[in-house]
Amino acid sequence: MQLPQAFTEYTRKIMGEELFVQYLSSFDEPVPVSIRVNPFKAYSIDKDMATAIPWCEYGYYLPTRPNFTFDPLLHAGCYYVQEASSMFLAQIMKQHVHGDVTMLDLCAAPGGKSTCARSYLTEKSVLICNEPIHTRANILYENVTKFGVPNTFVTNNYPADYKKTKLKFDVILADVPCSGEGMFRKDNSTIGEWSEQNVEKCWKLQREIVADIWENLVDDGLLIYSTCTFNTKEDEENVQWICNELGAECLNVETKPEWNIVGSLLEGFNKPVYRFIPGHVHGEGIFFAVLRKHASGMTAKRNNIGNDLSSLHQITPESLAKASSVVEALSTNLDTKKYPFVPLSYEQAIAYLHREALTLPSETPKGMVLVAYNNVPLGFAKNIGNRANNLYPQQWAIKSTYFPNKNNL
Repeated sequence: MQLPQAFTEYTRKIMGEELFVQYLSSFDEPVPVSIRVNPFKAYSIDKDMATAIPWCEYGYYLPTRPNFTFDPLLHAGCYYVQEASSMFLAQIMKQHVHGDVTMLDLCAAPGGKSTCARSYLTEKSVLICNEPIHTRANILYENVTKFGVPNTFVTNNYPADYKKTKLKFDVILADVPCSGEGMFRKDNSTIGEWSEQNVEKCWKLQREIVADIWENLVDDGLLIYSTCTFNTKEDEENVQWICNELGAECLNVETKPEWNIVGSLLEGFNKPVYRFIPGHVHGEGIFFAVLRKHASGMTAKRNNIGNDLSSLHQITPESLAKASSVVEALSTNLDTKKYPFVPLSYEQAIAYLHREALTLPSETPKGMVLVAYNNVPLGFAKNIGNRANNLYPQQWAIKSTYFPNKNNL
């Protein structure tokens, strides 16, 4: 693997020879495949074929990569395909986020960290998942909807828009845009996009983002800062800036030595930060820091989220054709007794996800019916007798015309 010379020289220097050699060795290894189970939906994983991810009780490594596209249970939101290192968010949530809170995931697409965070929030907590890029916000909306947990909203705004609203959050997750060094092994295209100039651009943008949303954080609130890069300019130096300029306190997250998480690589900076390095851990490169905002002496006003979100652009069912019905179908609050429940075979489930018309059993009542696979709802269909019209959103339909055999997945 040909890495940029400037990246190699700098990264070797900050990591040290031993860590850097381990990192280089990761390019000769298969990219790990991992999923995170949705604890709010019925799903059982074959634990003889999977290995638990130690820092996330819902996470598992798989021995090989299945054809996820053609697994109806993925589309039903029973699990999420997520890179293992990113699941360290689970430890942060368990140790530092308690009680009913209002949380903002500021740069949330495609939704891995949002759905992970939602797994550890109380039922009455509110999670706002935001993505500035509209096309990515639609993907985020799909994944959050499939996860199915109420009190979760999706918005499509820039950090500066949130600053204007003066909304207050107990927790803000800022998985900021970065130079992507930690993804070099997983996505080779990121190597060609890397440059020293882009690193400079990124660390400055990251500070702007944090500065924009800092006033949206309540006193004593938590900022979870994250990147998928290695360099200290975007990582430790930005955390140091947040501490020095904004008065934040860096919080400790308990870990275990066998997890092989690396601390600060910036000389003279010894505050708790958490870096995952491929080859040293079984995952991709990511960086986390947890910061508490010191109280200013003013009491933050609690939000009425329903009203306050009106000043922001939201991704709603109405903005996606025929998506409104599937929101109810995939919700964990769905009353399955409200609609006739029609189990589908594997072949029928894939046809449904292809958005084809279905022929249902003759005894199926006419009108709206809930179709399911393995007793897990996939969505609605309108049974008109000789066929059932497919109400699955066009935007979410499987595009491939390939039709697999279940045994070949």
